[in-house]
Amino acid sequence: MSTKKALTDYPIQEFLAKRWSPYGFADRPVAEADLRSLFEAARWAASSYNEQPWSYFVATSKDTEEFGRLLSCLVEGNQAWAKAAPVLALSVVSLRFSRDNTENRAAVHDLGLADGNLVIEATASGLSVHQMIGILPDRARELYQIPQHSEAWTAIAIGYKADPAKLPDALKECDLRPRQRKPLSQFVFSGKWGHPSPLVRTPDG
Repeated sequence: MSTKKALTDYPIQEFLAKRWSPYGFADRPVAEADLRSLFEAARWAASSYNEQPWSYFVATSKDTEEFGRLLSCLVEGNQAWAKAAPVLALSVVSLRFSRDNTENRAAVHDLGLADGNLVIEATASGLSVHQMIGILPDRARELYQIPQHSEAWTAIAIGYKADPAKLPDALKECDLRPRQRKPLSQFVFSGKWGHPSPLVRTPDG
């Protein structure tokens, strides 16, 4: 089975290079202990003023009612493949500081850090994660009674990646497609916007 390990220009940690987001998930449950470790990793993410503005709803496929409820918060296109994952989670962000109810401009950034911790912990455990922005926030608010100033932001499919050869053609193509990223020179700047930093500038650039 393809690992799609990143072909990096510079050395990075192994789990970062191995991480990718499959569309195909194997029919294999995830141990509760492993799931607890994923959310423990999220718990210890950095956050502005230690606000920890993230919350999660989680459902496993063995609880068909709860799983179906969370699945219904995804857009139709994501439901089509995410229904095969053994675990779904909904990431919720609190957009105001609890200490004074003012806007927390770092909240979504900090949710991303928590999700990032979760993803790398999953990779280290042999699990795969696929994050989705394609959700129905209003439906999630209604179903889960999410309070004012908090919002469902992303969904997460968690499980063991499937063998691409066994997937339908559309998913097979997605999971076999080579990974690509912009070179550092296109987003690490110095002096002015768009001007590559000498740190990453190529000899001919």
